[in-house]
Amino acid sequence: MNKYLKTFLHRGLIFGGFGPVVMAIVLFIISKTVDNFSLSGNQVLLGTISVYLLAFLQAGATVFNQIEHWPITKSLLCHFVTIYLAYALCYVLNSWIPFEPLVLVIFTAIFVITYFIIWISVYFSVKAFSKKANQKLN
Repeated sequence: MNKYLKTFLHRGLIFGGFGPVVMAIVLFIISKTVDNFSLSGNQVLLGTISVYLLAFLQAGATVFNQIEHWPITKSLLCHFVTIYLAYALCYVLNSWIPFEPLVLVIFTAIFVITYFIIWISVYFSVKAFSKKANQKLN
């Protein structure tokens, strides 16, 4: 099996379980603060599976950044497309957002802005850390 596929699956399996735990905490807090809050068993099951898959893909997709022979734009594009499609499909299939053009445009805009803010923050943090580490080695 390809080492990158193994890494993708390994990371996904390790971190996938955090999604349902976070969902459970959020639902617990909502249930304690919102009167008459309730979900059906189907909603909870679909939500649990969905957030597990999102966390699995989010963790696994980090492998794209480690494929050293890929240019940074290719790894960024693969990571972005994987994460965007996972979130967009999950949100629509769970009816967390309606499947309407305007809503999808708004979702996409928010996703793109958030993704690039996070990516740029991580990029410069790693760059600064690398610079410090290299200075210590020299």
